[in-house]
Amino acid sequence: MKSQIYDQARYYEIAFSFVDQKKQADLFEQFIKKYGKIKVEAVLDLACGTALQLREMAKKGYKSIGLDSSSKMLDYLREESSREKVEIETVKAEMSRFKLKQKVDFAYIMMGSIVYTKNNELFLSNLNSVVDSLNSGGLYLIENLDINWANPKFWKPQSWTMRRGKIKVKTTFQLNPKDLLSQIVTQTIKLEVDDDGKKMEFFDKDDVKIVSPEEFKLLVEKNGKFEFVGFFEREKVKLLKEVSSNNIALLRRK
Repeated sequence: MKSQIYDQARYYEIAFSFVDQKKQADLFEQFIKKYGKIKVEAVLDLACGTALQLREMAKKGYKSIGLDSSSKMLDYLREESSREKVEIETVKAEMSRFKLKQKVDFAYIMMGSIVYTKNNELFLSNLNSVVDSLNSGGLYLIENLDINWANPKFWKPQSWTMRRGKIKVKTTFQLNPKDLLSQIVTQTIKLEVDDDGKKMEFFDKDDVKIVSPEEFKLLVEKNGKFEFVGFFEREKVKLLKEVSSNNIALLRRK
C-alpha cells in the first residue's frame, strides 16, 4: 500500500518528535555494554524514517547506516544530516530483503515498525537479512513489539499533538481486530496538519500481523542464527516483569 503519511517526512518527524533521541542513543550504548560481545563501530537503523536516533549515534562517532524503502524519507534524512553536519549512509531497500556492502555491529528497528513484516515469512526474511548484515556477537534491538493485545486498552485510539515553529500536527492512532485467528489487525494513522494556517490531512490504513511473545521466540529459534536475550522495558536495561507494548526485544547474533 502506498503511504500518504510516510511521504510527508517533515510532518511525520514532528508527529513523533515526543521521543528523546539522545536518551535512546544512550540506552543503545547501555545495551551494547551489557549484552554485546563485540566492539561496536558501525550501526544500522532499519525502517529508519527520519532517523532521529541514528543522527544521535552519528554524533557519537559511530558509522551510521539508515535503511528505508521510502526515497522521500531518505532524501529528508540526507538533508537533515547535512544540516546537522553528521555523516550518514542511506540505503533504499525493503527491511525484509536487503544486503549491505559491509557488516555492522549493532542493528535496531524502532517504534513498532517490525509489524510491517506483516507475516511470519517476511519476519523470518527480516531476521535472515539482519543476520547477513550483522557481525557475530552483535545485537539486534526491536522496540515496541505488540505483545499485549489481550488488554482492552490496546485497542483504544491514541491521540496527541506536537508543534514545531508554526507547524502543528495532531496524530490519531488505532488498532482494530480484523482476524484474530490469524493475528491480523487493521492499523490506522491520521495526521491533521496546520502549517502556518494551511490545513491538511493524511491518512493511512494497513493490515499488519501481531506476533505473540512465545511465537516471537519460536521464530528466532527457527532462524537459528540469533540468541534470544530477553524482553526489556522500553526506557531502561531491565527485564519485563509483565506484558507491555512499551518494550524492547533483544537478540544477539551467534
